[in-house]
Amino acid sequence: MADRKPIRRALVSVYDKDRLLELGAVLSKAGVEIISTGSTAKTLQSAGIAVTEVSEYTGFPEIMGGRVKTLHPKIHSGILADQDNPEHLKAIADLEIAPFDLVVINLYPFLETISSGAAYAECIEQIDIGGPSMLRGAAKNHGSVAVVAKVAQYDELFAAIAAGGTTFEERRAMALEVFRTTAEYDLMIASWLGTQISMDIPDWFGLIWKRESALRYGENPHQSASIYRGGPPGIVNAVQSHGKEMSFNNYTDADAAWRAALDHTEPCVAIIKHANPCGIATGADIAAAYLAAHACDPVSAFGGVVAANRKVTVAMAEPLSQIFTEVIIAPEYEPAALEILMRKPSIRILTCPNTVISPLEIRPVSGGVLVQNTDKINAPGDDCANWKQVTGDKVSQEVLTDLQFAWRAVRAVKSNAILLAKDGAAIGIGMGQVNRVDSAKLSIARAGDRAHGSVAASDAFFPFADGLQILIDGGVSAVVQPGGSVRDEEVIAAANSAGIAMFFTGTRHFSHA
Repeated sequence: MADRKPIRRALVSVYDKDRLLELGAVLSKAGVEIISTGSTAKTLQSAGIAVTEVSEYTGFPEIMGGRVKTLHPKIHSGILADQDNPEHLKAIADLEIAPFDLVVINLYPFLETISSGAAYAECIEQIDIGGPSMLRGAAKNHGSVAVVAKVAQYDELFAAIAAGGTTFEERRAMALEVFRTTAEYDLMIASWLGTQISMDIPDWFGLIWKRESALRYGENPHQSASIYRGGPPGIVNAVQSHGKEMSFNNYTDADAAWRAALDHTEPCVAIIKHANPCGIATGADIAAAYLAAHACDPVSAFGGVVAANRKVTVAMAEPLSQIFTEVIIAPEYEPAALEILMRKPSIRILTCPNTVISPLEIRPVSGGVLVQNTDKINAPGDDCANWKQVTGDKVSQEVLTDLQFAWRAVRAVKSNAILLAKDGAAIGIGMGQVNRVDSAKLSIARAGDRAHGSVAASDAFFPFADGLQILIDGGVSAVVQPGGSVRDEEVIAAANSAGIAMFFTGTRHFSHA
C-alpha cells in the first residue's frame, strides 16, 4: 500500500458515455469526490451519484455552446499542482483550490466526424480544446495525478482503486498513453486540414503506426519484425479466420495480390509469389477467374498467395483446396466455401471488405520516405479508346479486350514487365529482369505453345526492336505499350514487317520495387 497513491478527488468529463455509470459507481463507492462537466454530470446525477458540476465549482458558467467550460485556473491548477512540492500546495491552498488525484477524459470524435463526410463547420466543432489540455496537464503531472484517456483503461483503473490507489509506474504508463492519444489526435486534425487546402501530395504529413502484432521473424529468420496499423485501411485491417500466423512475406505478397485483384472491375483472381504475379485472370465468375489464373503457371502457383475481388464460392474453393496455398484474401466467402478451405489446416484465410486503393504510396529510404500518388489504372491512356494504333490492321473486339486486360494486369508485374494474355487471362509473364529482352524471352518460355495468337503488354516502351522481335517470333499477334522511345520508328518498322497490330498508350505503369 505504501507505494500506492490514494484517489480522493477526480475530474470526469467524457464524450463517450460507455461504462460511465460503472465508473461513477466505482468512484462513489471508494469515497472519491467527483467534479464533472455538464452532460457527464447530468448522466451521473440521474443515476444518483453525487457530483459537483464544473461551473458550480469554478463559479463560471459554460459559455459559447460548451466551447469554454473547463478552461479555468481552478481546474488546471488542481491538475498541474505537484503534490510533492510544498510551494505548489501552498499556492493552490491560498486560492482555495484542491488538487485532483485522477482525471478521466475522452475526446470529441473528430475521426468519426470527418469519416462520416460531415460538413467542414461540423468537423471544426469536433476539434476538442479543453480535453487535450487537461489530459496533457495531468500526464505531465503524473507524479501526482492518474489520467485515463480511453474507456478501455477503466478496468485497469478499477483494479488500482481496489488495491488502494495508483502506483507511479501505473501513472507513468497512463501518461504515455495520453501523449500518444493527443499526438494522434493533433496529427489527425493537421492532416485533415491539409487536405482541405491541397489535394495533391502534401508538403507535410505524418502517420501514427500502432503495433498490431509481433511476427515470428522478418524476410529471413535472423530478422525480427512486427506489423503496425496506420494510414488508410488495407490488409492490416483484414480479419484472419483460419490458418497459421501470418508471416512478414505473407503480408507483402498478400498486399501485392490484393492490389492486383483490385485493379480489375470484372471478377478477378491474382496469384502472387515473391511479390510478382504467377497468374492473373478475369472470368465470367470468380471460379472461372481462379482456374484461368492458376493455369498461367501451375508450378509457381504452388505455395502462392491468392486474392479474389469477389466473394469466394464453393466452385472456386474446391479446386483451390487441392493446391498448397499460403494465403487467400477476399472481401467475403460463402459459408460452404469456408468449410472447404478450413479443411486445410495451414492455409491463412483473410477477409478484407475494404476495397479502396490508398491514394498515396509511401516507401522508406534511408533518412526519409518517398511519397507518390498511387499508380492507379485511371489515366486517359489506360482507356483503349484513347490508344493510338501505330501498326497493323484493325483488330477484333476480342483482341482489343485482351489487350485492355493485359494492360491493366501488367501494372502488378515488377519491371521490366512483359505479360502475355489470351481470353482474359495471363498465359506468360516475364518480370523483374534488368533488360526487356530477358523479360520477353521469359514470357514466351512460360507461355509455350499458348503464345501463338496471344497479345502482349509491356509496362514501358521498347528501347530497341529486339524485345519486340522475340514476342513476334513467339507468335504474339498484337502488342500494347506506352511508346515514347527515341527508337519508336525502329520498333514500329519491326511490327509492320511482321504484320502485327501495335498500340501506344502514352502512359506507362513501371513498377521498380
